[in-house]
Amino acid sequence: MEQEQYLEFEKPIAELESKIEGLRHLSSAEGGVSIAEEITRLQKKVEKQINLLYAKLTPWQKTLVARHPNRPHCLDYINGLITDFTLLAGDRLFAEDAAIVGGIGRFQGHSVMIIGQEKGHDIETRLKHSFGMAKPEGYRKAIRLMKMADRFGLPIITFVDTAGAFPGIEGEERGQAEAIASCIDASFAVRVPVICCVIGEGGSGGAIALATANRLLMLSNSIYSVISPEGCASILWRDGSQAQKAAEALHLTANDLKELGVIDEVINEPTGGAHRAKAETIAAVGDALYSHLSELLKMDRDKIRRDREEKFLKMTRLQS
Repeated sequence: MEQEQYLEFEKPIAELESKIEGLRHLSSAEGGVSIAEEITRLQKKVEKQINLLYAKLTPWQKTLVARHPNRPHCLDYINGLITDFTLLAGDRLFAEDAAIVGGIGRFQGHSVMIIGQEKGHDIETRLKHSFGMAKPEGYRKAIRLMKMADRFGLPIITFVDTAGAFPGIEGEERGQAEAIASCIDASFAVRVPVICCVIGEGGSGGAIALATANRLLMLSNSIYSVISPEGCASILWRDGSQAQKAAEALHLTANDLKELGVIDEVINEPTGGAHRAKAETIAAVGDALYSHLSELLKMDRDKIRRDREEKFLKMTRLQS
């Protein structure tokens, strides 16, 4: 069982739940003295506090929630939504990159190609998956899988959850920018439905490489932006501590991006965030994906590709 981790703005919740835990231990130590009423009262107070806090999250607070280590990650969605999943590894050019997970499976009766960024849940898996930050071979693997999906007529579902592409020198040596650009190009070229869901962080070109989709969905506490708030603050104000100010300026929340026409749907998370109700969140994402997939499957292959191109052209017209 995962240990409860509290964000900086959740201190009132942490204090109340600490009291509840203390009362439970006290009840056990006192040989079963009934303090159920007090625990029930505090639990109701916790629920009320969660509702109050999460009803008015700032962009920076949503950024913190999007990064919560206990949020469901790509493999959680695959395990919860996809049956008969077969992992496909390697870019056939250089190496396997575990930051991007891909393979074929069944979703609601349809054979699909799944591609997503996996951050990992503990130290071992986070190191294995490079915290979801892919090197060029990861994006080239995604290209290979996109082309395979196009060849066999498989709809593509992508899950975005990354702070950005791998920032180390080996990424640059192996052509990071070219790999991301080629991945975006491959996304535009395929003639099968591409549906993307931002499940946590959607950072920089590392996210856009998998988000060039017919339909772009976001969980309500996820973020999607050209740069992290810390990176933006360091560039604009030469001060990383201005990250909260940068988060406001970037319009990186799901509601902001829906209003701007960048995304197609906001999937509401349970109160308290996806990390407090994983199964419910995964089910909601599955319902939204199926709804959009059913709509797109009614189009012919050429129309699907034109639909994707028109989606992004429309964004440029909105900004002109």
